[in-house]
Amino acid sequence: MGRPKQFDPDAAVDQAMQVFWRKGYAGTTPQDLVDALGIGKGSLYNAFGSKHALFERALRRYRDSQAVLLMEMLEERGPVKARLRKALEFLAELDLADPDRRGCMAVNTAAELARTDQTAAELVRRMFDRTEDAFRALIEEGQRAGEIAPERDPAALGSLLLNTVVGLRLMARIAESPDRLVRVIDATVESL
Repeated sequence: MGRPKQFDPDAAVDQAMQVFWRKGYAGTTPQDLVDALGIGKGSLYNAFGSKHALFERALRRYRDSQAVLLMEMLEERGPVKARLRKALEFLAELDLADPDRRGCMAVNTAAELARTDQTAAELVRRMFDRTEDAFRALIEEGQRAGEIAPERDPAALGSLLLNTVVGLRLMARIAESPDRLVRVIDATVESL
């Protein structure tokens, strides 16, 4: 008898993230996960405990791998408004280039599970808080540099920018062209 097939749990979480991101939590069956991960159901449950536990790990992996890209762009050097425009355009282009039009896994999770899954909602809330804080810090930097009027409320603008990103990510899922997204990005940056 041969040895049982070994698998890399980190690679399995990456694969599961792709499935959950594409199909959502409710739309993903244990069989979908077994097929994507190339392991048996017993191995899936032995390694991760449950579909939900694997989903939580996948959502954390999304946070650590995908959501950090925006933070890095906002922290680059250069004029604040140019960095903001670049980050928003990057997200729009990323979403439009995705043949599955998955959008943002955090936004998708908020829409699907916010009222029924406290753990998932809290993970997404923390991701949104982190993004909003990064936008607030960017606004404060822009105020110190004289790019943004000092009387503007950085916390309110941070919330507005988070809401803009959430809306852009949702709109990109159904956009037939980038035109509307470009208008939103232009109006957002110009409003600062």
